[in-house]
Amino acid sequence: MLSGLRWLALEVWFLDRAREFYAEHLDLPVRRADDHEVVLDTGGAALVLRAPGPVPRGGVHVHYALATTRAHYGEYFAALSATLDVSEVDFGGARSLYFYDPDDHCVELGERAAGDDPVDGFFEVVLEVEDLARAESFYRDLGFSVVDRGETRRRVRLTGPVDLELWEPQRGLADARGGVHVDLGFTSPDPEAAVRAVADRVCSVETLDDGRRVRDPDGHYLTFERG
Repeated sequence: MLSGLRWLALEVWFLDRAREFYAEHLDLPVRRADDHEVVLDTGGAALVLRAPGPVPRGGVHVHYALATTRAHYGEYFAALSATLDVSEVDFGGARSLYFYDPDDHCVELGERAAGDDPVDGFFEVVLEVEDLARAESFYRDLGFSVVDRGETRRRVRLTGPVDLELWEPQRGLADARGGVHVDLGFTSPDPEAAVRAVADRVCSVETLDDGRRVRDPDGHYLTFERG
């Protein structure tokens, strides 16, 4: 139903400061920029840095993960540790490092990339939800499937165009939190079918020039673009 991730948008206090941070620490090139947002290239979906303004806003305190290679992981760990507070977790064959950007978003950089690029797109986004069962049902109806549950059943991991972690309010690894009013963009071969699958539970539906946008029961915006 959803064939790919197009973007993740983060709300930032100051565009220039956020743009400089991601250029300095991850060397993410700019696709485009204006007075309201800066769109960065992650090697896959776009990372959008967005100034406070009209909805959909960017997400607040979003925990998300970017893929890197084993070869580049050590270089990033050394460089980031020299200037930032970095923590590391070994998931049994794949390591991840965690650090915070200037706007309190928790960035994870994990050994997940199959190619040679230093950064190769997103592999995880964490959403904060009020009712875990309700949120799980909503995203399963969009084609995501469950791959893991937390021991306390206060979180669930789903896989799809990107892995989504749904968390009831809590702190996770590196004290990260799930994002609030996150804005995600997806490609879909049939945006209308995606809307129909969840139309009975969305807070709003908009028609766009190139697709449809809905707001899920927890206030997250999902855009479905044909592709």
